[in-house]
This record gives sequence, structure tokens and C-alpha cells, in this order.
Amino acid sequence: MNHLKNIQSRGAMPTLRKCALAAAVASVFVFAATSATAQTGAAPAESAMVKLIRGLIQSGTLAKDVGEALLAQAQTEAIAAQQAQRMSAATTAASASVAGGVRLEAGDVRVPYISQTVRDQIRDEIKAQVMAQAQTEGWAAPNETPEWSKRIRVEGDVRVRNESRNYAGNNSNIEINWSELNKSTGYDVNPNTNLALPSILNTRQDRKNLFRARARLGVYADLTENTKAGIRLASGSDDSPVSTTQTLGGGLGKKSVWLDQMWISHKPVDWLTVTAGRFGNPFMSTDLLYSSDLNFDGIAAQFEKKLASNKDLTLFGTLGLIPLEYSSDNSPSRSQAKMKSENKWLFGAQAGAEWKIDADNRLRGALAYYNFNNISGKVSQPCALYAGADGCSTDWSRPAFMQKGNTLMLLRDISLDPLNPAGTPQPQYVGLASKFRLIDLNLRWDTAVAGNNLRLDANFVKNTAYDANDIWNRAGIRGAIVNNFGATGGTGKADYKSGGNAYMVQATYGKPAPSARGDWNVLAGYKRIEPDAMPDGYNDSTFHGGGTNARGYFLGGSYAIDKNMWFTGRWISTKAVYGAPLAIDTLQLEFNARF
Repeated sequence: MNHLKNIQSRGAMPTLRKCALAAAVASVFVFAATSATAQTGAAPAESAMVKLIRGLIQSGTLAKDVGEALLAQAQTEAIAAQQAQRMSAATTAASASVAGGVRLEAGDVRVPYISQTVRDQIRDEIKAQVMAQAQTEGWAAPNETPEWSKRIRVEGDVRVRNESRNYAGNNSNIEINWSELNKSTGYDVNPNTNLALPSILNTRQDRKNLFRARARLGVYADLTENTKAGIRLASGSDDSPVSTTQTLGGGLGKKSVWLDQMWISHKPVDWLTVTAGRFGNPFMSTDLLYSSDLNFDGIAAQFEKKLASNKDLTLFGTLGLIPLEYSSDNSPSRSQAKMKSENKWLFGAQAGAEWKIDADNRLRGALAYYNFNNISGKVSQPCALYAGADGCSTDWSRPAFMQKGNTLMLLRDISLDPLNPAGTPQPQYVGLASKFRLIDLNLRWDTAVAGNNLRLDANFVKNTAYDANDIWNRAGIRGAIVNNFGATGGTGKADYKSGGNAYMVQATYGKPAPSARGDWNVLAGYKRIEPDAMPDGYNDSTFHGGGTNARGYFLGGSYAIDKNMWFTGRWISTKAVYGAPLAIDTLQLEFNARF
């Protein structure tokens, strides 16, 4: 073996020849041990090993200089063996005997036995050398995953929830489902032509023990050190932007799957990441303003950098250009004259800092500005629907998605049929009456109390564009504001009740995100959201059934029963801020698993 190592260390052979040599040498040891006994009287120079080496040289498998060195060594060893055999043969001839039916004659060749242990050692040494060279030169190695698979990871989570909603018996039972009203051809508000009520929300009948579930599965790729991409699928009863939870049942029918995320991100420099497509929330925020299930379309640039002068202080921020809605390319569909493009946007800018005060205290805060551009409703030009007009000029301004709470206005200025004015149908849509330009302040303090983490969160939102007079002036048409009045039943300006502020406080004790078995937390908090503090379509869908014009407290806790599996309980009690009474208590019990 030492001789083999000396020969192999003389110089680099081609890869294929090295592999063949390793296999050939291993074969030689076995072949020589089993076949040499069959050779009687043959010259040592022409032994099986010598013939094999000559064949390898002639076929080109062994380099000539390497083969000649092996051949010389084999011949030397053969001569020494022959001399020893001749001396042994002289003694053997004198005392030859028959044993087991075989007679040992003078001149017979005795071949040393190579034990299994030695053969295994030879095999392992050759294998180790070949595998080392394979790794160095990038050969395909057994039990080794392909390089591309190391750059892709799969992540997901599953949640199973039992939910009960309890409604107060004195709740108003005339809560219109405005989102449904905006669908199809609108709701006819003329009592002479339509006596049916619009879609009405349930406000008094409890809903007990609803089993609901959520599943999300994402595939993420590190294309390079600085470029990444991701795709995520999620469950959901519909295309709501704020919830991927689906109610079970439905006759045991299969459940829907939606494309929840699809994005590409790139880091041109270490402190800047640019992401485009549909991606997770890039801003520091709470579910007071943005639901935890909400994803953003468009492009976002995020920066984060530690100060060179103070490594405990990190600055961060985000700029976002988010398209909310594009008007139809083909509207009106039955008209040769098409409407101009009307697009709705969210422009967001945020700046913040995180300060590691000491080992137990960390402070994080951010101030953001969000301009929801062109999302307010607009009164249309007079439109003669009775004469076959294909919609009205501002139908595009109704929200693509809404929950409840915002002040709403009628959008259509419908012309009456002069031949039958009282009998003219007046199908209406509603739009947001307020503008929305938000200031959002977020603060978080993490500290240690009695050996556990205590997290305090505070969030304040102010709609700087809220103005009651502006809302009434925008509506234009007498009686165009349709909700957010006081409990007296009046519908005039003096009866109008709204506001533009919202806030939330929350305390969490324990581990904020349980992951290891035995991790736990408890939390408590309070929210108050005035009707026009923010667009009602994007915040938490559980608190007061989603939307704005809500106030109340919430309690909860979590306990990890295994690694990446935890139980959560949550109690939420809410009431309306203004208007007719609406109180909802919600209990959620759920199991969560993450992988």
C-alpha cells in the first residue's frame, strides 16, 4: 500500500484514469489471491498480475510511466517469491504426501493468503481517496443532494380554529352589508320600484362552534447571495385580502386555494432590499391598521443599517408604491366611447429606529405616512339608465373590497324618465365619503420582568384628511350620506357622527412567538377605531367583525405543546363607537403548527 501511495503521489493523473486505476488495483488483489494457485511452473514474470498490468498499459487505462513502475515492482516480487518457492519445493518433494485427495508435488506454487480485514482496509483507503478527489473536482457524489436544491426551502403553517360569536340582544338589526350592495348592478333605492331590502348583516343570532382552518405553503429560492424569489399558496373562502381562513363543512366539499404571494427581491447594497410583486407587509405596523394576513401588491424598498458610531442603534425604513385598483380597460362595455384610466394607489413612507439599550431592554419605533390616493367616492355625471346607459361615469370609484365602518355616499346621479319619473328604477352604488392621508406611529418596548420577556406595544393612527364638512360637500346630492348617524334616527348633518383617530395598546408577557415546547405567553389590549380613521378594508377581520367604528378589549394566551406547535385562546369584546348599538363578543380556540 505504501508503494501504491508513492506512485499515486508522483503527479496528477486524469480523473477517469484514477478511477479506473482504483478499481483495477482492488481487482488485482482479489484476482491474484484466488487465481495464482492455478499457476504451476509458469514464469513469475508472466503471472496473472503482470499480464493484467500489461493489459492496462496497452489499453491506455494506465499511464505508461505509472504502469511500468507497477510492472517492475510486480516482477521483483515475483522473482523473490519464486526463489522462496523453490527452496520450499525441495523440502516438500522429500516428504510429499496425499492429504484430502490432493498430492502436493515439487514445483507447486504457494500463494500468501490476504485476509478479509486487509482487503477491506485496501478498499476503504481507495474509496476515501476517490471520494476526496470527487469532492475537490465537483464530481457527482452518492448521498449528496444537488447544488440547486440547497438554494430552495419550503415553509408553511396550518391552523385549526373553533370560533364562537355572541351578539347582544339589543343590537340594531338594520346593518346593511354595503359590500354586497356594491356588487352586480347595484341596489334600487326607489321604493316605488323595489320593496326588497338590501343584504343585511346578522347582528343578533349567535354563531357557536364554527370550525375553521387556514393553510399556507411557500416555496422560496435564494437565486444568488443578493437575489431571492418566493411563491406562496393559501386557503380562503374568497379573495378577501384580509383573511385566508376558511370555514369547514360545506357538505365536506374540497376547499379553495389562492395565490397568496409571488415576489422577487434584490439587494443592490447590504443595507437596501427592493421587492416587487405580491409580498408580505413591508412596514412596521399592527393589525389596528393592516391585518396580519394582508399582502401588498407593487414595489417596496426597505433599508436597514446599524450606525457605525453606535452598534446598538439601527435605523430602518420603507418606501412603498402599491397599486390598489385599476379601472377596467373596457368600460363601459357596451359603449364605443371608453372611459379614461382611473387608478387607485397607496403611497407609503416610513422611518424608524431600534435601540438596544442593554441586554434586557430594547426600544423600537417608527413613524409612517400613507396616502390612499383616488380611493374616495365621486358623484357621477347625470346618467340616463332608463334609456339604456351602460353604467354611470363614476362607478369605478366604489371600493373593490370593504368591510364596514367608513362613512359612505351614493355615487350615481340618476336621471329620471320624464314619462314616468316616479317609476324610474334607481340602482345605486356607494363609495367612501372621506379622503385618507394617514399618520401612523408605532412604538414597542421589550424588557425583562421576573425572568420573562414583557413586550409593550402602542399604535396611534390619525387621518389628517378627515373633515366632516368636506365629506358633506363631496357627497353633493341631498341625502347622499347613508350611514354613521346617531341613534336618534336623524339623517342630517347635525346627526352625523364620525372621527379620524384610532389607537391600540397591548401588553404581552412571556415569549411573543412560542416555538419550543413549554414556551408560553399571555396578552391583553384595547383598541378604539373611529369610523374614518382609516380605510375599513385592510385591518383585522376578527375585531368587531372587521373594519372601523369599533372599540373594545381583547385577552389571550398561547402555550407550545411541542416544537413548532402551540395552542392559542383569545377573547374579544367590542362595541360600536358611534351610531346604533352593535356589540359582539368573540371566542377563538386554535391549534397552530409551523414547518
